[in-house]
Amino acid sequence: MALQVKENVPLAPLTTFEIGGSAKYFVDVKTEDEIREALAWAKEKGIKFVVLAGGSNVLVPDEGLNALVIHIAGGEHSFAECELIADAGCDLLELIKTAGKRGLGGWEKLSGIPGTIGGAVRGNAGAFGPEIRDFVVSVDALNAETGETKEFSNSECDFSYRHSFFKDHPEWIITKVQLRLTPISIDISIHLVEETIREREKRHIQNVRAAGSYFVNPVAPKEIQEMFEKEKGMKSREGRVPAGWLIEKAGMKGATVGGAIASLQHPNYIVNQGGATSHDVLNLAQTILSQIETQFGVELHEEAAIL
Repeated sequence: MALQVKENVPLAPLTTFEIGGSAKYFVDVKTEDEIREALAWAKEKGIKFVVLAGGSNVLVPDEGLNALVIHIAGGEHSFAECELIADAGCDLLELIKTAGKRGLGGWEKLSGIPGTIGGAVRGNAGAFGPEIRDFVVSVDALNAETGETKEFSNSECDFSYRHSFFKDHPEWIITKVQLRLTPISIDISIHLVEETIREREKRHIQNVRAAGSYFVNPVAPKEIQEMFEKEKGMKSREGRVPAGWLIEKAGMKGATVGGAIASLQHPNYIVNQGGATSHDVLNLAQTILSQIETQFGVELHEEAAIL
């Protein structure tokens, strides 16, 4: 095998949570051929595999993973008029900045969302209004079970709030994304990126040891929606209310278990204060889930992937 498979590689430094044990086996891949090679290696050894990219929105268990971790690392990108084609491992923020320097944008509000373009597509990442689905033309993916490759149109990606086809079908590994951007002044793009990141820093959701928003904003009963609208003076979107608002209303802002805390600034961020374990995070999350259901009759669901 041309790829270098390593053993007992710590995973915590590769995640934004900075939590978790080691991978029994680990390999960096950049191309579809390398992904195929890694999958063949795992099949030959009779072990399962786990795909890891930017390491955001994911919680690794303390005991590590008895698997081959296929790490989608970096990748190439190219432009053709207003379209951008990027390998799944490309960093989202770097792509936004690079496109802006070419006078292409429209997606600057996504600046600062941690992780890769592939991960952003899988979870239909969004912030301050726009979502990645607003820019996706097509997605190339590889079926880990059959070896088939397919180009998915935007509609075939089945995008919805923090959801895509690829979340429901993890056997499909995203390899490449094609996006359509809009012409923009370079100076305006740079300004919007900086402004967006400042806003994220002000809200304490930039460069923290967390997986991003831990829970998706839930669809709430009418009376809960009305309570939110009256208190905040804004309409709920799609019948959803912010999970962070519910967590604060339930008195769980600042709640801790071990080294994990429901952030005092952004309660839907479970933050590793230092030395937090995955068990700390899971126990705190379960306490929050129980309180929200008991007090409001609302069921929260994790946005973070629990490996």
